[in-house]
Amino acid sequence: MSARASLTVALITKNAGPRFKACLASVGWADEVVIVDSGSTDGTLEIAKAAGAKIVQSEGWPGFGPQRQRAQSEVSSDWVFWLDSDEVVTPELRRSIEAVLAQPEPDFAYSVPRLTDFFGRFIRHSGWYPDRVVRLYAKDRYQYDDALVHEKVNVEKSKVKPLSGDLLHYTADEFHGYMAKSLRYANDWGQAKFAKGKRTGVFGIVGHSLACFVKKYFFQLGFLDGKHGFLLACQSTHYVFNKYLALWVLTQQSKHRASVSQKPDS
Repeated sequence: MSARASLTVALITKNAGPRFKACLASVGWADEVVIVDSGSTDGTLEIAKAAGAKIVQSEGWPGFGPQRQRAQSEVSSDWVFWLDSDEVVTPELRRSIEAVLAQPEPDFAYSVPRLTDFFGRFIRHSGWYPDRVVRLYAKDRYQYDDALVHEKVNVEKSKVKPLSGDLLHYTADEFHGYMAKSLRYANDWGQAKFAKGKRTGVFGIVGHSLACFVKKYFFQLGFLDGKHGFLLACQSTHYVFNKYLALWVLTQQSKHRASVSQKPDS
């Protein structure tokens, strides 16, 4: 019988938000908590210190994937569980994690179901649930990719096992922060896609945006989430619009630079 594997909970933060204390309290049973912070100016660091976390200060912002890689390099346990500062581990999910640590299988990574709150209601449709994400794996076996945004763990689907127990995700506590994060993600997405050679035009912006609403509200049964589902479909459409608008702006700037460089010197 193998010994219980040790566990580090890892987070990357910047002004972690109102759920941070509850977030850390929900994983107080872990062997270690590692936080890589990129310049918080609120009470994030004080809360982290009070919880006994190991804090690493990060200069600059390399993107989500590289930042998670840096955080993982600070992990001293056998296994790592990733948590965002607006997430809370439920007792059932804790039991599932503990079961893995009691009989560790390093070749496998584990996904968790996220149940997300959208301004006062947990969303069970709209493509938001179960929203499984890989969060638990052996530190020396896997890590996140290099994506600047929407980063993922480099693991084959056949090597992922599901855990039971929801991870509560409080992504929308206050409007300004939620929209600022949405805009930042849209900008990062546009830059990443542009760097990979993707371009778009006005029809691309409009087409992808409309398709998002239809998919979210009708095909993913957003209407079953009531008024929250309708507003979520609208906000998701706005996010997709911003993503492709960011890409369109970069496309236009690239065309302008190309035209200027082709003009003969006077």
